[in-house]
Amino acid sequence: FEGDGYIQPFCDSPLDNETVGENVYLNIINRAKRYMYICTPYLVIDNEMMTALCLAAKSGVDVRLMTPGIPDKKLVFLLTQSYYEQLLEAGVKIYEYQPGFLHAKSFVCDDEIAVVGTINLDYRSLYLHFECGVWMYETSAIADMKAEYLAELEKSERITEERCMQQR
Repeated sequence: FEGDGYIQPFCDSPLDNETVGENVYLNIINRAKRYMYICTPYLVIDNEMMTALCLAAKSGVDVRLMTPGIPDKKLVFLLTQSYYEQLLEAGVKIYEYQPGFLHAKSFVCDDEIAVVGTINLDYRSLYLHFECGVWMYETSAIADMKAEYLAELEKSERITEERCMQQR
């Protein structure tokens, strides 16, 4: 078998008192140096995740977050948007995907690390559900994921602080 880089599947269970999914995400956020591109259909985060994202952006990391522009659940969509203002003030760039509902869950960081799986950035996924993911390091799939993310940004609307103020 010939391959490049490393790929590690993982799972998360609410029964083992170990928040694997959240720990993987926080590890990526806290180690990012240049950029971090995140795709999530739901954004219902705790203070620890909010602080990590804001600190990364404030330290000069290009943090981009893509969420759906068309919701599947209106209440969760509104809750997701309630986090925008604080993230934007810290320098996080937020985009809403316009063609339809966005259901991807992925992190791409510094052309080195990526994760794709079932883990949303919300309380249920991070603490209550059985979830799975694939952690990748220095594999060619990361460049493909980055290219796909950037292509989807072209179909997304960038959210501004002014727009957040209008929605209040």
